Amino acid sequence: MISFKLIEKEEINSIIPFLHILNNKIDEGTLKNRLEEMIQQGYECVGAYDEDKLIGISGLWIFTRYYVGKFIEPDDVVMLPEYRNSGIGQMLINWIYEYGKSKGCIASELNCYITNAAGQRFWMNQGYKIIGFHFQKSLE
Repeated sequence: MISFKLIEKEEINSIIPFLHILNNKIDEGTLKNRLEEMIQQGYECVGAYDEDKLIGISGLWIFTRYYVGKFIEPDDVVMLPEYRNSGIGQMLINWIYEYGKSKGCIASELNCYITNAAGQRFWMNQGYKIIGFHFQKSLE
């Protein structure tokens, strides 16, 4: 049976293998440190479970911005390969929308890498529109 629930802070390191699916260039120690700091900044993560097995994740941020109001941002959504294209991703996204509504969110926004064509298709099929570019500059 598939279920969804917020991952407790004490269990947050269970998402590290999923983060490595997205980006294996960041070492585990750095990820643990960053996750700890992110939690202090309001980061949450929802897990998709098949019985007791964690099969997918999505980070969650809730922000308010002047141009949109209060919104939820799914972040680093990833499903184990053997569970993809099964409808579970859609169920996870629906859970996120309902969670956002329960927190007073009126919209959802997210980032998707320009190299992730499958992700872009998925989000556009969800009704998202591209409204801008995400820029980044290193300060090191």
